[in-house]
Amino acid sequence: MPSSRPLNVPRLLHESVDAAAERTPDHPAFVFLDRSITYAELSVQTASFARTLHEQGVRRGDRVALYLNKSLESAIALFGSLRAGAAYVPLDPGAPPDRTRAVLGESAARVAVTHEAKRREAAAVFPGSGVDCVIGLDEAPEGGPLCIPWREALAAPPAPSAAPGASVLDLAYVIFTSGSTGSPKGIMHTHSSGMSYATMAADLYGVRQQDRLSNLSPLHFDMSTFDYLCAPLVGASTVIVPEAYLKLPASLTELAEAERLTIWYSVPFALIQSLLHGAMEERDLTAVRWVLFGGEPFAPKHLEALTRRLPAARFSNVYGPAEVNQCTFYHLPAGWRAESGPPPIGQACRDVDLLVVDESDREVPGGETGELLVRTPTMMSGYWRRPDLNARAFFRQPATGGVDEVYYRTGDLVAGGADGELRFIGRRDHQVKTRGYRVELGEVEAVLVSHKAVAEAAAFAVSRSEGLQLIEAAVRLRDGASETEDAFLSFAAGGLPSYAVPVRIRILESFPRTTSGKIDRNQLSEAAEAESLAEVE
Repeated sequence: MPSSRPLNVPRLLHESVDAAAERTPDHPAFVFLDRSITYAELSVQTASFARTLHEQGVRRGDRVALYLNKSLESAIALFGSLRAGAAYVPLDPGAPPDRTRAVLGESAARVAVTHEAKRREAAAVFPGSGVDCVIGLDEAPEGGPLCIPWREALAAPPAPSAAPGASVLDLAYVIFTSGSTGSPKGIMHTHSSGMSYATMAADLYGVRQQDRLSNLSPLHFDMSTFDYLCAPLVGASTVIVPEAYLKLPASLTELAEAERLTIWYSVPFALIQSLLHGAMEERDLTAVRWVLFGGEPFAPKHLEALTRRLPAARFSNVYGPAEVNQCTFYHLPAGWRAESGPPPIGQACRDVDLLVVDESDREVPGGETGELLVRTPTMMSGYWRRPDLNARAFFRQPATGGVDEVYYRTGDLVAGGADGELRFIGRRDHQVKTRGYRVELGEVEAVLVSHKAVAEAAAFAVSRSEGLQLIEAAVRLRDGASETEDAFLSFAAGGLPSYAVPVRIRILESFPRTTSGKIDRNQLSEAAEAESLAEVE
């Protein structure tokens, strides 16, 4: 497919906005409900925002925390932070305050950005977090840091197009995900890795100026980089989905119709909900030309039904951990049917090298199962302040010239099919995907074990009929302790992001064990699935 992006590709991510402003100044960059911002307006406002950050002491390499739902302000803050030479750190607006403060402390962000709509949550998060300045609040919460209203942040004179000495290897953003020990881990991406992903995606899906993109993922989820970084590269428009719409499938499909969406990117769960409960048959969705999905398996029966509902659209399975953005793709052929089974994760994207290895890091013969290793220009530079994780995350293969080829260990088990396409088999570790989010079960267990009544805890994945994986857990109480399942659910909700909270927590007198004495989580999972099936019947 011929490239649809400009020949002169910007070096730094925020320069895409300035370039689009020069080409098509009046074209909408971001649309949110009845508001929109053109590329010319976005360029000016990000420059003013960058100046405000400079006035607050933000310099090249600093981190700026974004405590925002997706909005026009989130786009201004994101590109304004990059223009100032800083890296943005998107926070989960729905996470418990303690977890948010932990991420703030870990990132050492001194400036945060929010909105008046988040005032109550901000009052619980920012005081004592190490943040000196909050942009987006009219008045500081009691005992809180200095606050600068949005109107003042956007009234500053424009900053230069780039920070002095800015490089493509500068840190651009850090996304914190679930960590196995209970502490979130930060995935670091540079301008180079982010731009490599944006240009690759623009080419792969033929993104063009007239496209209207919408990605249902929140800002703190890695999939959100698709529209925020890719659309400005070609001057396309990003339609932001209000947070409330994600729980209202009918509103979501109504928005897709009204905004004439052309590229729709989502985890399968949201697409299935739109199919089953979104009144799709009543909508004119003929503008949709491409549906991208990833983050978790897509139940074949629902995928086939969706392709029939949107016969003019192409469908692609997108694969890639947050550490590498995207590394493989699979375009569903015309007439794809459910009897084909779950769609494969496909083949390597442009400039991506793949290795499939056994437990001794020896490449396995074609068709055999092994761990997928990835070498790509879209790969992270490492985990934030975690040399221990970095040592385990990368595989180095000697190459000619004395320079090692560095691969990221995905932890995903894959196998090549007779058609040459890779298929996802499972995980090597204690990690699951649920509704597109990657969750370390160890983090769930660490929170539960911190409860004074719990002696042991085990978290596990349970498959449901719609192809979803949900998290459940079980606990064994300390001698003499007494507690209810509902109390444990409330406790978990206070220490975990919403997507990681188990849907059920069972209280057991004892755990099933493997021959080595470890908790048999597979047996717990199988028992929960059997119980679920019995309830349905």
